[in-house]
Amino acid sequence: MKKTSFVAAAALALSFAMPASAQMSVEDQIEARQAAYQFMSWNMGKIKAQAVDGEVEFNADQMKAAANAIAAVANSGMGALYSPDSTLDKAENTRLKPEFFEQPEKAREVGMNFGREANKLQEVAARSLRGRSYILAQ
Repeated sequence: MKKTSFVAAAALALSFAMPASAQMSVEDQIEARQAAYQFMSWNMGKIKAQAVDGEVEFNADQMKAAANAIAAVANSGMGALYSPDSTLDKAENTRLKPEFFEQPEKAREVGMNFGREANKLQEVAARSLRGRSYILAQ
């Protein structure tokens, strides 16, 4: 039930955010994109520190929270933050190349793949949390 409520709330929030993003300045589009990627990177770092590097003790709750954050951003409709005017030949403080818009289907495919993989990560993290609860109940 919680997941359904979260998805409904996210969809509602996006319905309000999408028209606003269309009205964003180029600078704001770039800043929002960069902030989203930085936020995802921070959360990916938390997962990597636990699951890959072993630098931090495994914490299923933290893994689930990080995976949920990544999936939320990946499914947030960030495509609206990419306008041709926000490329590096027209704007400062960005690395988006104009060639990005020469293959819109490829860009869409990459975005869809990322969303799908982020959702899989979210599912795996949720299973690890359920598995831990099952083990603790035994």
